[in-house]
Amino acid sequence: MAKNSKPNYTYAVGRRRSAAARVRLFRGKGDTTVNGKLISDYFPGPTNKDLWSKPFRTLDATDKYYATVKVVGGGVMGQLDAVVHGIARAFAKLNRDEFRPVLKKAGLLTRDSRTRERRKIGTGGKARRAKQSPKR
Repeated sequence: MAKNSKPNYTYAVGRRRSAAARVRLFRGKGDTTVNGKLISDYFPGPTNKDLWSKPFRTLDATDKYYATVKVVGGGVMGQLDAVVHGIARAFAKLNRDEFRPVLKKAGLLTRDSRTRERRKIGTGGKARRAKQSPKR
């Protein structure tokens, strides 16, 4: 790639829990990949397919766009949600006036901020559990 040429993709980052997904959204027909694998192999099953294809279905862009994703950290579901968030953000960046309101209404642009609660001192290894009281 030449130094000053504009890349032919839209870049965005999606996050969830401790997972971060770097998304490159390309125009055209192609296979969406995650960490070098097909997305359907990386996130197998119909429930997962329903989740990761949601941004494409919402915008009727299934055969018009594809993405390459690098995802690190977290578990399977955290990574999946990060990928969905990243794809949605890339679409919103690509065409702000047309895509953003539709994605916002579907709730795909909101970053889910819920993370693991930290462990507190004196709770016997868990965040909210209290140690057993020695009554008798």
